[in-house]
Amino acid sequence: MSFVFDPSKPIAIGSDHAGVEYKTVLVKWLADKGFEVKDFGTYTTDSVDYPDFAHPTAASVESGESSFGILLCGSANGVAITANKHQHIRAGLCWENDVARLVRMHNNANIICIPARFVALPLAQQMIENFMSTPFEGGRHATRVNKIACA
Repeated sequence: MSFVFDPSKPIAIGSDHAGVEYKTVLVKWLADKGFEVKDFGTYTTDSVDYPDFAHPTAASVESGESSFGILLCGSANGVAITANKHQHIRAGLCWENDVARLVRMHNNANIICIPARFVALPLAQQMIENFMSTPFEGGRHATRVNKIACA
């Protein structure tokens, strides 16, 4: 199943308390660019459990309701691990532009996971733009991606 960004579908986004400030800015930034955004929370800096927000974000992408997803937490490891429990999700942890491009080109990622405590907001925005605009290369990478599923 190849992911291709579909601007007619919403972008799913979720975060824990460590990523909520970035998420709030990103939701507005994406909306200002004309994209519909489906925000799965959290909405405050009160301590929460990241799976409570990563699972519904991933489920929205997996079902096809949303075109792709954005997840944020302190390190982005927790949300990436959680999202990748979903059979048809390939969530990539990104901390620089080249990684955001490569998770799309080589891994056909459909969720970008951003470590809010380790990247500046402008870099997060650039990574999302790169993620959205980079196509999957297919070829030898498709063979590898097709071996990821356990079922």
